[in-house]
Amino acid sequence: MAERLETGIAVVGAGPAGIAAACRAAEAGARVVLIDEAPVAGGQVWRHRPASPPPRAARPWLERLAACGAGRLTGSVVDAEGAHSLHVAEDERLVRVECERVVLATGARERFLPFPGWTLPNVLGVGGAQALLKAGASFRGRRVVIAGSGPLLLPVAASLARAGARVGLVAEQAPWPAVARFASRLLLRPAKLLQAIGYRSRFATTRYRCGVWLTAARGAAQVEAAELTDGRRRWTLDCDVLAAGFGLVANLELPVLLGCRVAAGGVVVHDDQATSVTDAFCAGEPTGIGGVDLALLEGQIAGLAAAGRSSEAKALAPRRDRERAFARDLAEAFALRPELRRLPAAETLVCRCEDVALGRLRPEWSARQAKLYTRAGMGPCQGRVCGPALEFLFGWERDSVRPPLMPLALSDLEARR
Repeated sequence: MAERLETGIAVVGAGPAGIAAACRAAEAGARVVLIDEAPVAGGQVWRHRPASPPPRAARPWLERLAACGAGRLTGSVVDAEGAHSLHVAEDERLVRVECERVVLATGARERFLPFPGWTLPNVLGVGGAQALLKAGASFRGRRVVIAGSGPLLLPVAASLARAGARVGLVAEQAPWPAVARFASRLLLRPAKLLQAIGYRSRFATTRYRCGVWLTAARGAAQVEAAELTDGRRRWTLDCDVLAAGFGLVANLELPVLLGCRVAAGGVVVHDDQATSVTDAFCAGEPTGIGGVDLALLEGQIAGLAAAGRSSEAKALAPRRDRERAFARDLAEAFALRPELRRLPAAETLVCRCEDVALGRLRPEWSARQAKLYTRAGMGPCQGRVCGPALEFLFGWERDSVRPPLMPLALSDLEARR
Protein backbone atom coordinates (compact mmCIF):
# COMPACT_ATOMS: atom_id res chain seq x y z
CA MET A 1 0.00 0.00 0.00
CA ALA A 2 1.09 3.58 -0.65
CA GLU A 3 2.31 5.53 2.34
CA ARG A 4 0.28 8.57 3.34
CA LEU A 5 1.53 12.07 4.11
CA GLU A 6 -0.76 14.90 5.20
CA THR A 7 0.11 18.57 4.84
CA GLY A 8 -1.51 21.95 4.48
CA ILE A 9 0.11 23.02 1.22
CA ALA A 10 1.90 20.83 -1.31
CA VAL A 11 4.23 22.69 -3.65
CA VAL A 12 5.17 20.74 -6.78
CA GLY A 13 8.48 21.81 -8.27
CA ALA A 14 11.61 23.12 -6.51
CA GLY A 15 12.72 25.70 -9.05
CA PRO A 16 12.63 29.43 -8.24
CA ALA A 17 8.81 29.63 -8.29
CA GLY A 18 8.36 26.57 -6.08
CA ILE A 19 11.06 27.64 -3.65
CA ALA A 20 9.51 31.11 -3.33
CA ALA A 21 6.03 29.63 -2.83
CA ALA A 22 7.24 27.17 -0.19
CA CYS A 23 9.17 29.85 1.69
CA ARG A 24 6.36 32.39 1.83
CA ALA A 25 3.71 29.81 2.75
CA ALA A 26 5.84 28.22 5.47
CA GLU A 27 6.87 31.61 6.86
CA ALA A 28 3.16 32.45 7.06
CA GLY A 29 2.66 29.47 9.36
CA ALA A 30 1.36 26.87 6.91
CA ARG A 31 2.48 23.23 6.90
CA VAL A 32 4.30 22.86 3.60
CA VAL A 33 5.82 19.98 1.67
CA LEU A 34 7.98 20.78 -1.37
CA ILE A 35 7.98 17.97 -3.94
CA ASP A 36 10.66 17.61 -6.61
CA GLU A 37 12.46 14.71 -8.27
CA ALA A 38 15.90 16.31 -7.88
CA PRO A 39 17.80 15.70 -4.62
CA VAL A 40 18.87 19.36 -4.50
CA ALA A 41 16.44 22.27 -4.77
CA GLY A 42 17.00 24.81 -7.55
CA GLY A 43 15.27 23.45 -10.62
CA GLN A 44 16.85 23.73 -14.04
CA VAL A 45 17.86 27.37 -13.76
CA TRP A 46 19.61 26.99 -10.37
CA ARG A 47 20.83 23.44 -11.01
CA HIS A 48 23.96 22.47 -9.10
CA ARG A 49 25.59 19.34 -7.74
CA PRO A 50 25.05 18.52 -4.04
CA ALA A 51 28.74 19.03 -3.28
CA SER A 52 29.01 22.28 -5.27
CA PRO A 53 27.95 25.76 -4.15
CA PRO A 54 24.70 26.96 -5.72
CA PRO A 55 24.59 29.95 -8.08
CA ARG A 56 24.97 33.25 -6.27
CA ALA A 57 21.42 34.38 -7.04
CA ALA A 58 20.02 31.18 -5.55
CA ARG A 59 21.83 31.30 -2.22
CA PRO A 60 19.52 33.70 -0.32
CA TRP A 61 16.45 31.72 -1.37
CA LEU A 62 18.00 28.34 -0.60
CA GLU A 63 19.07 29.58 2.83
CA ARG A 64 15.57 30.88 3.39
CA LEU A 65 14.11 27.53 2.30
CA ALA A 66 16.33 25.67 4.76
CA ALA A 67 15.21 27.94 7.59
CA CYS A 68 11.47 28.20 6.87
CA GLY A 69 10.49 24.74 8.07
CA ALA A 70 9.05 23.40 4.82
CA GLY A 71 9.33 19.64 4.39
CA ARG A 72 10.90 17.97 1.35
CA LEU A 73 9.79 14.96 -0.64
CA THR A 74 12.16 13.77 -3.35
CA GLY A 75 10.11 12.17 -6.08
CA SER A 76 7.89 12.70 -9.11
CA VAL A 77 4.14 13.29 -9.08
CA VAL A 78 2.81 10.45 -11.23
CA ASP A 79 -0.92 10.81 -10.64
CA ALA A 80 -3.46 12.98 -8.87
CA GLU A 81 -7.01 12.60 -7.64
CA GLY A 82 -7.99 16.23 -7.71
CA ALA A 83 -6.08 19.07 -6.10
CA HIS A 84 -6.09 17.45 -2.66
CA SER A 85 -4.44 14.10 -3.38
CA LEU A 86 -1.15 13.60 -5.22
CA HIS A 87 0.64 10.31 -5.84
CA VAL A 88 4.42 10.71 -5.61
CA ALA A 89 6.91 8.05 -6.65
CA GLU A 90 9.95 8.32 -4.38
CA ASP A 91 12.72 5.78 -4.95
CA GLU A 92 10.99 2.42 -4.50
CA ARG A 93 7.93 3.62 -2.64
CA LEU A 94 4.73 5.44 -3.50
CA VAL A 95 3.58 8.28 -1.25
CA ARG A 96 0.05 9.63 -1.29
CA VAL A 97 0.22 13.32 -0.35
CA GLU A 98 -3.06 14.62 1.08
CA CYS A 99 -3.15 18.42 1.11
CA GLU A 100 -5.59 21.27 1.59
CA ARG A 101 -4.14 23.30 -1.27
CA VAL A 102 -1.56 22.75 -3.99
CA VAL A 103 0.84 25.11 -5.76
CA LEU A 104 1.92 23.93 -9.19
CA ALA A 105 5.40 25.17 -10.08
CA THR A 106 6.29 22.50 -12.62
CA GLY A 107 8.63 24.66 -14.70
CA ALA A 108 9.42 24.32 -18.39
CA ARG A 109 11.50 22.31 -20.81
CA GLU A 110 13.28 23.00 -24.08
CA ARG A 111 11.47 23.07 -27.37
CA PHE A 112 13.23 20.93 -29.95
CA LEU A 113 12.47 21.27 -33.64
CA PRO A 114 13.46 18.45 -36.00
CA PHE A 115 15.96 19.07 -38.79
CA PRO A 116 18.07 16.68 -40.88
CA GLY A 117 20.75 15.19 -38.64
CA TRP A 118 19.25 16.27 -35.32
CA THR A 119 19.47 12.69 -34.00
CA LEU A 120 23.25 12.48 -34.51
CA PRO A 121 25.40 11.96 -31.40
CA ASN A 122 26.65 15.25 -29.89
CA VAL A 123 23.64 17.20 -31.15
CA LEU A 124 22.30 18.50 -27.84
CA GLY A 125 19.70 20.88 -26.57
CA VAL A 126 21.03 24.27 -25.49
CA GLY A 127 19.69 23.70 -21.99
CA GLY A 128 20.90 20.11 -22.15
CA ALA A 129 24.44 21.30 -22.81
CA GLN A 130 24.17 23.62 -19.83
CA ALA A 131 22.83 20.81 -17.63
CA LEU A 132 25.68 18.51 -18.65
CA LEU A 133 28.18 21.24 -17.86
CA LYS A 134 26.66 21.80 -14.41
CA ALA A 135 26.74 18.05 -13.82
CA GLY A 136 30.48 17.98 -14.43
CA ALA A 137 30.81 17.16 -18.14
CA SER A 138 33.86 18.62 -19.86
CA PHE A 139 33.62 20.61 -23.10
CA ARG A 140 37.21 21.82 -22.94
CA GLY A 141 38.71 22.11 -26.40
CA ARG A 142 35.47 21.08 -28.14
CA ARG A 143 34.34 23.09 -31.15
CA VAL A 144 30.79 24.14 -30.34
CA VAL A 145 28.08 25.79 -32.45
CA ILE A 146 25.06 27.16 -30.59
CA ALA A 147 21.90 27.81 -32.60
CA GLY A 148 18.24 28.39 -31.98
CA SER A 149 16.35 31.17 -30.27
CA GLY A 150 15.91 33.05 -27.04
CA PRO A 151 17.99 34.64 -24.30
CA LEU A 152 19.12 31.23 -23.01
CA LEU A 153 21.68 31.17 -25.82
CA LEU A 154 23.71 33.89 -24.08
CA PRO A 155 24.33 32.31 -20.66
CA VAL A 156 24.98 28.91 -22.23
CA ALA A 157 27.54 30.37 -24.63
CA ALA A 158 29.14 32.24 -21.72
CA SER A 159 29.30 29.11 -19.56
CA LEU A 160 30.73 26.92 -22.32
CA ALA A 161 33.34 29.51 -23.28
CA ARG A 162 34.33 29.89 -19.64
CA ALA A 163 34.67 26.10 -19.39
CA GLY A 164 37.16 26.04 -22.25
CA ALA A 165 34.92 25.21 -25.20
CA ARG A 166 35.78 26.77 -28.54
CA VAL A 167 32.44 28.40 -29.37
CA GLY A 168 32.51 29.14 -33.10
CA LEU A 169 29.13 30.80 -33.54
CA VAL A 170 25.96 31.74 -31.68
CA ALA A 171 23.14 31.85 -34.23
CA GLU A 172 19.85 33.51 -33.23
CA GLN A 173 17.00 32.85 -35.65
CA ALA A 174 15.13 36.03 -34.73
CA PRO A 175 15.81 38.94 -37.12
CA TRP A 176 18.19 41.67 -36.00
CA PRO A 177 15.55 44.48 -35.89
CA ALA A 178 13.42 42.47 -33.45
CA VAL A 179 16.39 41.67 -31.22
CA ALA A 180 17.58 45.29 -31.38
CA ARG A 181 14.16 46.59 -30.30
CA PHE A 182 14.17 44.17 -27.39
CA ALA A 183 17.70 45.23 -26.42
CA SER A 184 16.68 48.89 -26.47
CA ARG A 185 13.89 48.15 -23.99
CA LEU A 186 16.50 46.76 -21.61
CA LEU A 187 17.65 50.35 -21.07
CA LEU A 188 14.63 50.61 -18.77
CA ARG A 189 15.80 47.48 -16.93
CA PRO A 190 19.47 48.17 -16.13
CA ALA A 191 19.95 45.00 -14.06
CA LYS A 192 18.90 42.78 -16.96
CA LEU A 193 20.95 44.87 -19.40
CA LEU A 194 24.09 44.49 -17.28
CA GLN A 195 23.44 40.77 -17.00
CA ALA A 196 23.19 40.43 -20.80
CA ILE A 197 26.37 42.49 -21.26
CA GLY A 198 28.15 40.29 -18.75
CA TYR A 199 27.17 37.13 -20.60
CA ARG A 200 28.23 38.58 -23.96
CA SER A 201 31.59 39.69 -22.60
CA ARG A 202 32.48 36.10 -21.70
CA PHE A 203 32.36 35.03 -25.35
CA ALA A 204 33.32 38.39 -26.84
CA THR A 205 35.51 36.86 -29.56
CA THR A 206 32.66 34.67 -30.84
CA ARG A 207 30.26 35.85 -33.51
CA TYR A 208 26.65 36.40 -32.40
CA ARG A 209 24.49 36.57 -35.52
CA CYS A 210 20.79 37.30 -35.74
CA GLY A 211 18.58 36.16 -38.59
CA VAL A 212 20.60 32.95 -38.93
CA TRP A 213 19.21 29.48 -38.38
CA LEU A 214 20.13 25.82 -38.66
CA THR A 215 19.17 23.80 -41.70
CA ALA A 216 20.97 20.52 -40.93
CA ALA A 217 23.58 18.73 -38.88
CA ARG A 218 26.17 16.86 -40.94
CA GLY A 219 28.28 13.89 -39.92
CA ALA A 220 28.70 10.12 -40.03
CA ALA A 221 29.19 8.55 -36.59
CA GLN A 222 28.54 11.90 -34.87
CA VAL A 223 28.00 15.53 -35.75
CA GLU A 224 30.89 17.03 -37.69
CA ALA A 225 29.40 20.27 -39.04
CA ALA A 226 26.38 22.52 -38.76
CA GLU A 227 24.68 23.78 -41.90
CA LEU A 228 23.24 27.28 -41.52
CA THR A 229 21.45 29.91 -43.55
CA ASP A 230 20.47 33.55 -43.38
CA GLY A 231 17.76 33.08 -45.98
CA ARG A 232 20.02 34.14 -48.84
CA ARG A 233 22.93 31.73 -48.71
CA ARG A 234 23.93 28.52 -46.97
CA TRP A 235 27.23 27.53 -45.41
CA THR A 236 28.67 24.92 -43.06
CA LEU A 237 30.70 25.34 -39.91
CA ASP A 238 32.76 22.49 -38.49
CA CYS A 239 31.93 21.48 -34.93
CA ASP A 240 32.27 18.66 -32.41
CA VAL A 241 29.10 19.66 -30.53
CA LEU A 242 25.95 21.32 -31.84
CA ALA A 243 23.67 22.82 -29.18
CA ALA A 244 20.26 23.65 -30.62
CA GLY A 245 17.16 24.87 -28.80
CA PHE A 246 14.14 26.91 -29.83
CA GLY A 247 12.89 28.44 -26.63
CA LEU A 248 10.95 26.84 -23.81
CA VAL A 249 7.56 25.22 -23.40
CA ALA A 250 5.70 24.90 -20.12
CA ASN A 251 5.37 21.57 -18.31
CA LEU A 252 1.58 21.37 -18.30
CA GLU A 253 0.97 17.66 -17.79
CA LEU A 254 0.01 17.90 -14.09
CA PRO A 255 -2.10 21.09 -14.44
CA VAL A 256 -3.97 19.53 -17.38
CA LEU A 257 -4.50 16.28 -15.45
CA LEU A 258 -6.00 18.30 -12.57
CA GLY A 259 -8.34 20.05 -15.01
CA CYS A 260 -6.77 23.53 -14.90
CA ARG A 261 -7.82 25.77 -17.74
CA VAL A 262 -5.03 26.26 -20.28
CA ALA A 263 -4.80 28.86 -23.05
CA ALA A 264 -1.98 30.12 -25.29
CA GLY A 265 0.42 27.49 -23.98
CA GLY A 266 0.02 28.36 -20.29
CA VAL A 267 -2.21 27.85 -17.27
CA VAL A 268 -4.81 30.58 -16.89
CA VAL A 269 -4.59 32.14 -13.42
CA HIS A 270 -6.40 34.83 -11.45
CA ASP A 271 -4.64 37.80 -9.88
CA ASP A 272 -3.65 35.69 -6.86
CA GLN A 273 -2.26 32.89 -9.08
CA ALA A 274 -5.33 30.72 -8.41
CA THR A 275 -6.29 28.41 -11.28
CA SER A 276 -9.73 27.38 -12.48
CA VAL A 277 -9.53 24.40 -10.09
CA THR A 278 -10.51 25.15 -6.50
CA ASP A 279 -7.53 25.16 -4.08
CA ALA A 280 -4.99 24.84 -6.92
CA PHE A 281 -2.53 27.67 -7.59
CA CYS A 282 0.10 27.91 -10.31
CA ALA A 283 3.31 29.92 -10.58
CA GLY A 284 6.34 30.30 -12.79
CA GLU A 285 6.82 29.04 -16.32
CA PRO A 286 3.58 26.98 -16.47
CA THR A 287 1.64 30.25 -16.55
CA GLY A 288 3.81 31.58 -19.40
CA ILE A 289 7.54 31.66 -20.07
CA GLY A 290 8.91 34.70 -18.27
CA GLY A 291 12.22 34.02 -16.53
CA VAL A 292 13.50 33.87 -12.97
CA ASP A 293 12.34 37.27 -11.71
CA LEU A 294 8.75 36.66 -12.77
CA ALA A 295 8.83 33.12 -11.39
CA LEU A 296 9.98 34.34 -7.97
CA LEU A 297 7.22 36.93 -7.78
CA GLU A 298 4.49 34.57 -8.95
CA GLY A 299 5.75 31.94 -6.52
CA GLN A 300 5.61 34.34 -3.61
CA ILE A 301 2.09 35.45 -4.53
CA ALA A 302 0.89 31.86 -4.91
CA GLY A 303 2.45 30.80 -1.60
CA LEU A 304 0.99 33.72 0.30
CA ALA A 305 -2.46 33.32 -1.27
CA ALA A 306 -2.48 29.58 -0.56
CA ALA A 307 -1.60 30.37 3.07
CA GLY A 308 -4.44 32.90 3.35
CA ARG A 309 -2.27 36.03 3.26
CA SER A 310 -4.21 37.75 0.49
CA SER A 311 -3.21 41.33 1.33
CA GLU A 312 0.50 40.49 1.27
CA ALA A 313 0.05 38.66 -2.01
CA LYS A 314 -1.81 41.60 -3.52
CA ALA A 315 1.03 43.99 -2.60
CA LEU A 316 3.39 42.05 -4.91
CA ALA A 317 1.05 42.15 -7.91
CA PRO A 318 2.33 45.43 -9.46
CA ARG A 319 5.91 44.12 -9.58
CA ARG A 320 4.71 40.85 -11.06
CA ASP A 321 2.72 42.69 -13.72
CA ARG A 322 5.81 44.64 -14.77
CA GLU A 323 7.69 41.38 -15.18
CA ARG A 324 4.82 39.99 -17.21
CA ALA A 325 5.14 42.94 -19.59
CA PHE A 326 8.82 42.05 -19.99
CA ALA A 327 7.83 38.44 -20.75
CA ARG A 328 5.51 39.65 -23.51
CA ASP A 329 8.37 41.67 -25.01
CA LEU A 330 10.52 38.56 -24.84
CA ALA A 331 7.96 36.40 -26.64
CA GLU A 332 7.49 39.01 -29.36
CA ALA A 333 11.21 39.49 -29.99
CA PHE A 334 12.08 35.80 -30.20
CA ALA A 335 9.01 34.47 -32.01
CA LEU A 336 9.88 31.52 -34.23
CA ARG A 337 10.11 32.32 -37.93
CA PRO A 338 7.86 30.34 -40.34
CA GLU A 339 10.88 29.09 -42.30
CA LEU A 340 11.63 26.70 -39.43
CA ARG A 341 8.55 24.67 -40.38
CA ARG A 342 10.30 23.69 -43.58
CA LEU A 343 13.44 22.35 -41.90
CA PRO A 344 12.61 18.61 -41.70
CA ALA A 345 12.70 16.51 -44.87
CA ALA A 346 10.25 13.67 -45.49
CA GLU A 347 12.72 11.15 -44.05
CA THR A 348 13.57 13.26 -40.95
CA LEU A 349 12.42 11.66 -37.72
CA VAL A 350 9.95 13.85 -35.85
CA CYS A 351 9.18 11.31 -33.11
CA ARG A 352 12.46 9.81 -31.96
CA CYS A 353 10.93 7.38 -29.48
CA GLU A 354 8.79 5.61 -32.10
CA ASP A 355 10.96 6.32 -35.19
CA VAL A 356 8.22 8.25 -36.99
CA ALA A 357 9.42 10.26 -39.98
CA LEU A 358 7.77 13.45 -41.17
CA GLY A 359 6.64 11.81 -44.41
CA ARG A 360 4.36 9.42 -42.50
CA LEU A 361 2.28 12.29 -41.09
CA ARG A 362 -0.54 14.21 -42.80
CA PRO A 363 -1.26 17.89 -42.07
CA GLU A 364 -5.01 17.27 -42.05
CA TRP A 365 -4.71 14.85 -39.12
CA SER A 366 -5.06 15.70 -35.45
CA ALA A 367 -2.56 14.75 -32.75
CA ARG A 368 -4.82 11.85 -31.79
CA GLN A 369 -4.92 10.54 -35.35
CA ALA A 370 -1.13 10.75 -35.54
CA LYS A 371 -0.96 8.61 -32.40
CA LEU A 372 -3.41 6.06 -33.72
CA TYR A 373 -1.88 5.77 -37.18
CA THR A 374 1.85 6.06 -36.41
CA ARG A 375 2.31 5.97 -32.58
CA ALA A 376 3.87 9.46 -32.72
CA GLY A 377 3.90 10.75 -29.14
CA MET A 378 3.34 7.33 -27.54
CA GLY A 379 6.96 6.51 -26.68
CA PRO A 380 8.81 6.81 -23.36
CA CYS A 381 8.84 10.64 -23.45
CA GLN A 382 5.03 10.65 -23.84
CA GLY A 383 5.16 13.45 -26.38
CA ARG A 384 7.29 15.79 -24.30
CA VAL A 385 9.79 16.16 -27.17
CA CYS A 386 7.73 15.62 -30.31
CA GLY A 387 4.49 17.16 -28.99
CA PRO A 388 5.62 20.82 -29.06
CA ALA A 389 7.43 20.21 -32.35
CA LEU A 390 4.31 18.76 -34.01
CA GLU A 391 2.24 21.59 -32.59
CA PHE A 392 4.61 24.08 -34.26
CA LEU A 393 4.81 22.14 -37.54
CA PHE A 394 1.11 21.30 -37.95
CA GLY A 395 -0.80 23.36 -35.38
CA TRP A 396 -1.92 20.20 -33.57
CA GLU A 397 -3.15 20.84 -30.05
CA ARG A 398 -2.35 18.55 -27.12
CA ASP A 399 -4.36 15.33 -27.32
CA SER A 400 -4.75 14.26 -23.69
CA VAL A 401 -2.85 13.57 -20.49
CA ARG A 402 -3.10 10.25 -18.71
CA PRO A 403 -1.35 8.86 -15.66
CA PRO A 404 1.30 7.89 -14.89
CA LEU A 405 2.82 11.25 -15.74
CA MET A 406 6.33 9.78 -15.45
CA PRO A 407 7.65 6.24 -15.99
CA LEU A 408 6.63 4.08 -13.04
CA ALA A 409 7.62 0.63 -11.86
CA LEU A 410 4.93 -2.06 -11.92
CA SER A 411 5.51 -2.60 -8.19
CA ASP A 412 4.55 1.04 -7.57
CA LEU A 413 1.39 0.63 -9.63
CA GLU A 414 0.52 -2.38 -7.49
CA ALA A 415 1.05 -0.26 -4.35
CA ARG A 416 -1.81 2.04 -5.42
CA ARG A 417 -4.35 -0.73 -5.13
